[in-house]
Amino acid sequence: MRLGRHRAALAPEQRRRKAFQRGVLAGLTAVAIVAAGLVVIFGGGGLLCTTREPVLVDVAAAVDVAPAVMEAAGRFNETKTAVGGRCVLVQVTEQPPATVLRTLIGDRAGVLAERPDGWIADSSAWIRLARQQGASALPSGESVVATSPLVFATRSSLAQRFSVGRTEMNWRMVFPATARGRLTPNADEPDVVRVPDPSLAGAGIATVAAARDVVGTGPDADKALTAFVRWAQAGSAPDYRSMLAAVDDHTFWQRPVVIVPEQSVWQHNLRPSADPVVALHPREGTINLDYPYVVTAADPEVSEASTAFAGWLRGAQAQEIVRRAGFRSGDGAQGPLSPGPQIPSTAPRTRSSVSPQDIDEALRAWSRLAPPTNILVLADTSKHMAEPLNGKTRVGVALDAAKIGLQLFPDSTHMGLWEFADRLGGIRGYQQHVGLGPINEPESGQVVRRSRLEQLTSSITAHPRRDSSLYDAILGGFRRMTSGYREEMNNVLLVITAGRDDGKATELPRLLDRLRREWNPDRPVQIIVIAFGKGVDRAGLSQITAATNGSLHEAQEPGEIIDVFLAALARRLCHPTCKPTA
Repeated sequence: MRLGRHRAALAPEQRRRKAFQRGVLAGLTAVAIVAAGLVVIFGGGGLLCTTREPVLVDVAAAVDVAPAVMEAAGRFNETKTAVGGRCVLVQVTEQPPATVLRTLIGDRAGVLAERPDGWIADSSAWIRLARQQGASALPSGESVVATSPLVFATRSSLAQRFSVGRTEMNWRMVFPATARGRLTPNADEPDVVRVPDPSLAGAGIATVAAARDVVGTGPDADKALTAFVRWAQAGSAPDYRSMLAAVDDHTFWQRPVVIVPEQSVWQHNLRPSADPVVALHPREGTINLDYPYVVTAADPEVSEASTAFAGWLRGAQAQEIVRRAGFRSGDGAQGPLSPGPQIPSTAPRTRSSVSPQDIDEALRAWSRLAPPTNILVLADTSKHMAEPLNGKTRVGVALDAAKIGLQLFPDSTHMGLWEFADRLGGIRGYQQHVGLGPINEPESGQVVRRSRLEQLTSSITAHPRRDSSLYDAILGGFRRMTSGYREEMNNVLLVITAGRDDGKATELPRLLDRLRREWNPDRPVQIIVIAFGKGVDRAGLSQITAATNGSLHEAQEPGEIIDVFLAALARRLCHPTCKPTA
C-alpha cells in the first residue's frame, strides 16, 4: 500500500486564497488583491476570520482512521473557526504511527519531512512510548476520537465450521500448537492466527498484552510468550488490509484467522463477497483500541488551532462521521452506524485485567524478543555422541532435536553450522559445514542455508574413535561470533554436545580466562549449551555459560528441544542481567 500525503477538500474560496499564498495570483489587478484581503464575518460566535493567511494545521492520522478524519477536517474547515482573527485550515496526512513516533523523538531515519501539528495514533500506547523515548513536551490530556475492539476475523464459512466444532475464539489461539500441547492444530481450530506487527500497528501491541495476560508471569510464562513472538513474527503483516486480504486467499492457509480492529472488518466488507469476513469476539474478553488525538505543534498559535480541531472531533457531527466509517464512538458508548450482519450487534466484553501499564510492558517484551537471531551452531560428533540414548545414538537424538528447533527460526535469521571432534579441520578440532549468513539465502550455488541445514541434520554422524574437542570449538566459535557480531540481532553460540571435553588442547581455566577477557557487555554473545545424555560436566559447562550470561540445558528426548530453545530465547527478557541458570 502506498502511503502519502492526502489533504481534506477545501472550499472554493479557501483554494483561491491558498493559491494566492503561493504566488499563483501574482499579476492580478490591485482590485483583486484588495478583494483577497477582505475580512469576512462568519456566523456562530460572530468572530472575525481572514482566509488570506490561515493558520495551517497538519494532522498525521493512522492509516485506518485517516479517511474519516479527512472528511471531518473538511467539515471543520467549513466552520471558519478562528484563532487570532485567522481562519484555521486543517490538512490530514495518512501516516503509520511508528513513522510519526520517530519524527517526534528526533530520529534521523524513517521520519516525516516536517513535524506534524496533531497526531491521531491507533493506540494510546504510541503516545506513552513517545513520551518515554524523549518526546516529553507532548501535552497531557489527549482526547479519544474513536474506538474499535479487537476481533478474531475469518470467512463466514469457516466461522460456521468452528461453530459446528464448538470452537470458540480465544487468546490462547495466538500461541503455536506446540505451546498448547500438540504438534499441529486439530481440524476444528484455525491452522494459523495472524497478528499485526506490533512495531507498526496498535492491534499488534494489544495482542501481545493479551497473550502476556493469558499466560501470566514466571519462567513457563516467559517461554510461552517467546513461542508466541516467534510464531507471530512468521505471520505478522504490516497493515490490516493485507491481513484481511489473506483471509480471502484460499491458496495457502486452510483455516486462517486474523486479529484486527472491528472497523477493518467493516471496511473490508464494503466490497461484495459470497463469503464475507465476520468478526468474532474472544471468549475471555477483548481489548479496545483507542484513537487518541494529541497536540504536537510547537508554535503557540498553531497549537491553539490544533487544540480547537481536537475539541471539534469530540462533537456530535464529527462523531457521526467516525461511526459512519465503522468505528465506535470515542467514549465507546455508541456502536458503528449500519454495521451489517458481519459485526456482532452486542458490545464485546473487555478484558479489564489488561491495564495501560501491561500494554507498555508487553511492547517492551516484544522489542526484546522480536529482533532476529544471528546464531552459530556447534554440533558435537565425538565418540561420546556415538553412545546410545533411547534406542538411537546421542548424535541422532541431538540432530532430531535440531531439526525440530530449526522450525523456530524465521527467515530473518542468520545461521551457520560447525562440526567438532578431535583432529577435525586439522589441529583446530572443528570444521565448518555452513558459513554464518542469512538462512533463506544460499551460501554458494542454488541451495539456501535452511535446506542445507535440514539436510545435514539427517546426514551427520558421530566418529566412534575421536575424542571431544569441546573447549577448542567453543573458543573458536565464540571468536567467530564476536568478529561477526550484528548490532540489530541477538548473537548466540549454540552448542549441541555430550557435555565433555577430553583435554587434548585448550583446558577449562584457559577457556574461561579468554571468555571473560573477550566478552563485551556492549556487544554480548551468549553461549547456550544443550547437553544430551548422562555424564555431562555440569560444573564446567555452567562456568562457561555464566561467563557470557548464557545458559545450560540438559535433554534426553528430541521433543524437549522446543522447551529448551524457548527457555534459552526467553532469556532475552532479562538479558544482559539474567541470573545464571542450569
